[in-house]
Amino acid sequence: MTRRAKKPATTIPWIVLIPFAVSGVIHLVRPSVFTPIIPRALRRWDMALVLVSGIAELACAVGLAFPATRVAAGRASAVVLAAVWPANAQMSLDLGRRARRRRTLKAWAAFAVSLVRLPLQVTLIERALRRSR
Repeated sequence: MTRRAKKPATTIPWIVLIPFAVSGVIHLVRPSVFTPIIPRALRRWDMALVLVSGIAELACAVGLAFPATRVAAGRASAVVLAAVWPANAQMSLDLGRRARRRRTLKAWAAFAVSLVRLPLQVTLIERALRRSR
């Protein structure tokens, strides 16, 4: 039985690169959008965490764009996505509380979208890791 050599990932993982690029820019331009979703235990460092995560997302997006850095950027992207998952979970909790208080269609829709986003992040992690093989 012969083994085939692994073919390097030559396609750009747009599904990870574009959201990282857009989100990274927003993190740096309007950090106040993200500070409310920092988990309560980490709020002491909310601005620093938002800025660092924005820089990390931009670095990953750039790394994913170039074949020479795609493997490392894929691994780094998976780490960044896993690291920001608690903030997305916090956002869902907060939106769920808001929906119960307000009882409006808009509030419930925002909560539903946030819940759908959580498992989608797992898909993004998987796609990022494909770049690291």
